[in-house]
Amino acid sequence: MEKQNFVDYVKIHCKSGKGGAGSVHFHRDKNTMKGGPDGGDGGRGGHVILRGNAQLWTLLHLKYRKHVIAENGQGGTERLRTGSEGEDVILEVPLGTVAKDFETDEVEFEIVEDGQEVIWVPGGRGGLGNNHFKSPTNQTPRHAQPGEPGQEAWKLLELKVLADVGLVGFPNAGKSTLLSVLSAAKPEIADYPFTTLVPNLGIVAYRGHKSFIMADIPGIIEGASDGKGLGIRFLKHIERNSLLLFMVSCEDKDIKTTFKILLNELKTFNKELLSKQRILAITKSDLIDDELEKMLKKELPKNIQTIFISSHTQKNLDKLKDMIWTELNKPV
Repeated sequence: MEKQNFVDYVKIHCKSGKGGAGSVHFHRDKNTMKGGPDGGDGGRGGHVILRGNAQLWTLLHLKYRKHVIAENGQGGTERLRTGSEGEDVILEVPLGTVAKDFETDEVEFEIVEDGQEVIWVPGGRGGLGNNHFKSPTNQTPRHAQPGEPGQEAWKLLELKVLADVGLVGFPNAGKSTLLSVLSAAKPEIADYPFTTLVPNLGIVAYRGHKSFIMADIPGIIEGASDGKGLGIRFLKHIERNSLLLFMVSCEDKDIKTTFKILLNELKTFNKELLSKQRILAITKSDLIDDELEKMLKKELPKNIQTIFISSHTQKNLDKLKDMIWTELNKPV
């Protein structure tokens, strides 16, 4: 996924259609000179609707669509005919999209299923025709309702990546390399910080034609929860992951402290992240021998499953997938 093609935030001005006016009309034909009221109702104004699409991974297609205007409903006509409804505007969005009000920043709803449709900005209702206002004391009502006006407001769409496993670690911890080895994803890989600037998703094949989705998320730096580095731009994507795979290089001088820093950044951003399942992978372990690995094991955190892996030699990668699959399928 190209950097410039990943868009996870868009602001859109939405305007729904106004409802059509009810009709004031009285029945007339060659045999009836003064018939009763037969004015039809106005049609509903068009809605602005969000629809989930599992084939989309970004909000890029909406980046330059600043104004969305739905069609107005048509007025009612004679013989109790209801006016045509205004055409809805349907915006397709990736799964994991959060709809917000721009003025209040209030979350209105979330799109999490393929084909899920939610009316974001409802169109105005059509007005009632004069047929609805007849009574024993008023047989010829000469009024009808106007249609309701449409609604308009600035809205926000924010994408939070949906994945089973989120990779969490400092820059250069080996997250992109692991994803490229375990899946068909092709993230940019280089030996400098922040190679990954946007989330990359990959489907990891497992035994028996099973699979799970893994997300390579931009690296944390200390202070990310306060907006340093890439800040909350990456932290929000972690909220969606079922399991967090913490990755620390075996070259790190103090693995335990690094792990605590990563945990603290997540806790500061959102305490609920600490309740997620987690595994700690010590990466680049092809660079150390068995004796050093045994020494490092004694210094690792005790309250988390740990494993030494190497994406380069594929050491313990099958075992890692087994651990992930077991954790993802634990009974709730």
